[in-house]
Amino acid sequence: MSAPDYPKTRRGDATETIFGETIADPYRWLEDDVRNSPEVADWVERQNALTNAFLDRLPAREWFRSRISELFDFERFSTPYQRGGRYFYSRNSGLQNQSPLYVRDTLDAAPRLLIDPNQWADDGATALSGWAPSPDGSKLLYSVQDGGTDWRILRVLDVATGEVRQDEIRWAKFTGLAWVGEEGFLYSRFPEPEEGEDFQALNYNQAVYFHRLGTAQESDQLVFSTPDHPERNHSASVSDDGRWAIITSSIGTDARYEIHAVSLDDTGSGDWTARALVTGFDNAWKFIDGIGDRLWFVTNEDAPLYRVVSIDLAAGHPQWREVVAQQDQPIDGASIVGDRLILSYLRDASSAVRIYTLDGAEAGEVALDGIGSVGGFSGHPGNDEAFYSFTSFNRPPTIYRMDVASGETTIFAQPEMAFDPDNFVVEQRFYHSKDGTRVPMFIMRRRDLAEAGEPLPTLLYGYGGFDISLTPGFSASRLAWVEAGGAYVVANIRGGGEYGKAWHDGGRRASKQNSFDDFIAAGEYLIAQGITAQGGLAIQGGSNGGLLVGAVVNQRPDLFAAGNAGVGVMDMLRFDRWTAGRYWVDDYGYPDREEDFRILRAYSPLHNIQDGVDYPALLVTTADTDDRVVPGHSFKYIAAMQEAERGERPQLIRIETRAGHGSGKPTDKAIAEAADIMGFLAYWTGLDAPE
Repeated sequence: MSAPDYPKTRRGDATETIFGETIADPYRWLEDDVRNSPEVADWVERQNALTNAFLDRLPAREWFRSRISELFDFERFSTPYQRGGRYFYSRNSGLQNQSPLYVRDTLDAAPRLLIDPNQWADDGATALSGWAPSPDGSKLLYSVQDGGTDWRILRVLDVATGEVRQDEIRWAKFTGLAWVGEEGFLYSRFPEPEEGEDFQALNYNQAVYFHRLGTAQESDQLVFSTPDHPERNHSASVSDDGRWAIITSSIGTDARYEIHAVSLDDTGSGDWTARALVTGFDNAWKFIDGIGDRLWFVTNEDAPLYRVVSIDLAAGHPQWREVVAQQDQPIDGASIVGDRLILSYLRDASSAVRIYTLDGAEAGEVALDGIGSVGGFSGHPGNDEAFYSFTSFNRPPTIYRMDVASGETTIFAQPEMAFDPDNFVVEQRFYHSKDGTRVPMFIMRRRDLAEAGEPLPTLLYGYGGFDISLTPGFSASRLAWVEAGGAYVVANIRGGGEYGKAWHDGGRRASKQNSFDDFIAAGEYLIAQGITAQGGLAIQGGSNGGLLVGAVVNQRPDLFAAGNAGVGVMDMLRFDRWTAGRYWVDDYGYPDREEDFRILRAYSPLHNIQDGVDYPALLVTTADTDDRVVPGHSFKYIAAMQEAERGERPQLIRIETRAGHGSGKPTDKAIAEAADIMGFLAYWTGLDAPE
């Protein structure tokens, strides 16, 4: 199964001279929106036809499709959220394309179906995105995501009857859902784009609006905007007691915010005056909650691993006061439930949970079941219960209910599994990168194969960007890989948030090469330690992780047998020209500044493809409705890779329709894509499907 004859891709003559260097861009025409360009649509059709014909021949693909479907077929619950005595949560019976939303009128009542998004579209590609019940639980604000786009449509329904109200909000994106009493809600939106530009135009001038129920969107009141600074983003949340609206403003992807507070006691008269609490975009400030005039935040001001502070807005001269000092591990989440602060920490990229009083006195820990990730905690100040989830590589999420006063936990929902978790071993190891930095990795193998100690076909996954931490979590497709006899590895490379601000800073901007060096060192370690053999290593990453795969394939093609670059940022000289791409300069730098350009040019996957290189087998995956990382990145990259004089292994692209960057993808499409990827990587690493 060597490289096929690729479809002919027209080469244009576009060039730019940037800081004295002439940059050829022959495939710039592939940046055009597939919906508006017949030529791009034809190219997509021809590429998909070639890829599908190739994938149809993969011997392990059908086994992966069948087994992933079986492993996917378990009940999946979201963490319950209680409002007005009612409990709201999503539940997927197993293979439903989208997860319906249920409500219980009391904790012990039978669940009642509230919203079934599977009825919204024949292809299952319209999803229920965010949702928020009103304070008394009588109404539900929810957002609709169609075809994977980042745009959202907001609607409201009556919880008792299930009737959808007439309220409808368009052009919401990157928005919170924040009720103001029972009268209306705050949301964030952008101006309506020009016709045909909704999937590519840059996002500027986000603003916060108040929508009063029963009125048209055109009557919504502007609450907060910065027209003199159109690059700023603004999102609203409301304290649990409804006293304060908190406006969090950002200028990119960095956790550097300004914070304003609006007293909701005054909004009945139409006064939305915003009071500045934090200015300057210097540090992270994450709102936890408020009780009366006292507000709690997590911040990394003077604390790169984060600390908890509070402020009393009723004081004559409000001052920030430290509540919980920085610890030796970064804070990953914070909630106020009952009269307790519940803080989640990252201990070498695995969760640990500590409890404090509201004044910062230690009040215990939450016992977790080994290496894993905790989600939540869902609850309210003054309540006596909290809900949280726990998951790991070999354990699907289980939902727990905790009595806050006693600390006692009980299981709220636990899935029945189509496998025995004890048949798998999850371990954490540490290795050293090129510059000597100690980097953690997680390794999952079948217990019998781990004890035998023989090298296994190995799938190495990474991300390394935007302060995002990779923590243990369940994946049906990765478990199927391990069941088939492979090893699955997650490398916690620099650029993520696993060790706080320094870890993030160590893998971005001028230090971005550290992310690639860390990932390459992970592959070298796995071979040196006998986890895998030379020729048995596959790599995978999505979004910023797709960039990671593209960069390391260029830098060390000899190290990897195969790779999957999903929805990747591949053109580092033009990424800031579409939709949300302008935000990413915080991590990548500015292509129009010479110092940054030199760095970006040195590792940009599109611009560092070389003739005469024996590249790994590559399957690039993207989607036509991805308006986060527009598919033109992947189109141009694979066109250049197919044009290059390379080895015998294939470089293919799989382009999903009516799907976006990942969220909202229906289950059947997710399973089909995972089977294609795993079947492809298995072939080139020598992983045979079980009989």
